[in-house]
Amino acid sequence: MASTMIPAPHLDVRGVLQSVRNEANTRSPLFLALFTLGAFTAASALWSFSRLLLRAFILPGVNLRKFGAKKGSWAVVTGASDGIGREFAVQLAKAGFNILLAARNPEKLSSVALEIQEKVGGDIQTDTFIIDFAHADNSAYESLASKLQNIDVGVLVNNVGKSHDMPTDFVDTPADEIHDILAINVNATVRVTEIIVPGMVSRRRGLILNMGSFAGAAPSPMLATYSASKAFLATFSAALATELKPKGITVEHANTYFVVSAMSKIRRPSALIPLPRTYVRTVLSTIRPGNFAPYWSHSLLDYVMHSVPESLVVAYEHMLHKDIRKRALRKRERQAKKA
Repeated sequence: MASTMIPAPHLDVRGVLQSVRNEANTRSPLFLALFTLGAFTAASALWSFSRLLLRAFILPGVNLRKFGAKKGSWAVVTGASDGIGREFAVQLAKAGFNILLAARNPEKLSSVALEIQEKVGGDIQTDTFIIDFAHADNSAYESLASKLQNIDVGVLVNNVGKSHDMPTDFVDTPADEIHDILAINVNATVRVTEIIVPGMVSRRRGLILNMGSFAGAAPSPMLATYSASKAFLATFSAALATELKPKGITVEHANTYFVVSAMSKIRRPSALIPLPRTYVRTVLSTIRPGNFAPYWSHSLLDYVMHSVPESLVVAYEHMLHKDIRKRALRKRERQAKKA
């Protein structure tokens, strides 16, 4: 029986190769664009992280002598009666600045002034100015301006601040709490800076340290007013830094996570939550213009926060603040029962 041979299909090798070349040539611009974008993104992330490490661990900050340390200049510290403000006053005095302490409690301010004299002594002068920044009117700020009129202010630490008593939805936040937060965190910072900057400009030197908060780095549900006030401070500082740099003035917005203090209601330090003494020492040794998280663990946390979608950060903060509120309410209930 005869067999029928089925011819093998003809394979046009040259045609196939040409088709592959044509396809590669068609897609190569897209591949090149995607590769370039990926490489740029990776390089940008690497540079950002490397700069963070350099600033946090290696590069020194601006020497305080540039701002008049040990030359008779003064440092003005607001909110200087407790915590971070008190530490700024003490450490700036040790660095060689005369100190003007501004806050509302005269007894606490006198105590800090006495502590400075006992620890530093020498030629360092201290003075106090009693002002309730939550309710300060024009006459109070005019009195402060008069007191500072003939003083060489080399450093201004805008430290005074107020947060909410506990995380609360905006609609349930007491009106007086909203007023006080805005008056202290926004108005006081602007008014005191307005008073001091002209003298710095005339001397073409000065340091303005604005104490920021991570609550302003991303919207913080249940801390809406405080979060907005700290976001204002970050923007205000960035604009001021650009304006004043050519005039010889350094403006730093020190972005801060929690620090052990009465305001944070945290009593025990940890890797993320330093003592005021440790935190202030870090800030003063790493002075540089712009928005910066000076403390090393805060820098790393800030990097992580800005590496993930903001919606995730906001959702986490909302969950965290709900938990903090529940615990605060339970604590109040226990205290009420004991009373």
